[in-house]
Amino acid sequence: MPMTDLEQSYHYNVMRRAIDLIDAGGEARPLETLAAEMGMSAAHFQRLFSQWVGVSPKRYQQYLTLGHAKDLLAQRYTTLEAADAAGLSGSGRLHDLFLRWEAMSPGEFARKGAGLTIHHGWFDSPFGEALAMGTERGLCGLAFAGEFGRDVTMTDMRTRWPEATYIEAPERIAHWVRAAFEGRGEAALHMIGAPFQIKVWEALLTIPSGHVTTYSEIAQAIGNPRAVRAVGTAVGRNPVSFLIPCHRALRKSGGLGGYHWGLPVKRAILAWESARAEG
Repeated sequence: MPMTDLEQSYHYNVMRRAIDLIDAGGEARPLETLAAEMGMSAAHFQRLFSQWVGVSPKRYQQYLTLGHAKDLLAQRYTTLEAADAAGLSGSGRLHDLFLRWEAMSPGEFARKGAGLTIHHGWFDSPFGEALAMGTERGLCGLAFAGEFGRDVTMTDMRTRWPEATYIEAPERIAHWVRAAFEGRGEAALHMIGAPFQIKVWEALLTIPSGHVTTYSEIAQAIGNPRAVRAVGTAVGRNPVSFLIPCHRALRKSGGLGGYHWGLPVKRAILAWESARAEG
């Protein structure tokens, strides 16, 4: 029986605490030690953990190590110029998710959201509480609040389109959010950004789940190889986290780089996708 969004979010919060413990210790911890520090029996923690990520705690800890990003670059590095756009409806998305997307015109973007109605709501996700925003065309915002809280997250998102009209109506966008996190059905995406940003976000959409690329590779793919710093800024300003997979962009050295909603969330998403790619 599939987990509910609330159960997934609870599992992630348990996992988030476990990640903190792993980071603090700097090395893998035995199942019994982790379970005890989480206030659970080893059997319950193992079952809960495996339900959420699909692999054992020991295996998942391997995905969370700092060296995992380098392993991804060595083993599952995607050359974007050769990426097949058809992957968006196949291996490039989780399960059988089909992503339909369109971009706002430069003129519409310049108006800072004026005349645009954006519905929003709070949802439980596999990576903690998420704020979703959407227009009549699709999701235009998806943010994770676990690291910074609701107020900071909401303010951050609303300042991107300050002239828009915001209406709290989670029921208007819930079907797209479910499609995004459950990997079934169609998730419509409405990209609202400057032309350069949209080019970068389009490149990110070609990276299959469980794979990564580099900021310099993205710059090459959009025909501007010297714009690595600008690409990094555009990646960081991605308003639709997870669906536009900015978490799959790494430094050439194998470093994680930044992540707007906190590096622990980026590590958790990459490890979660890696487990599923190998599952």
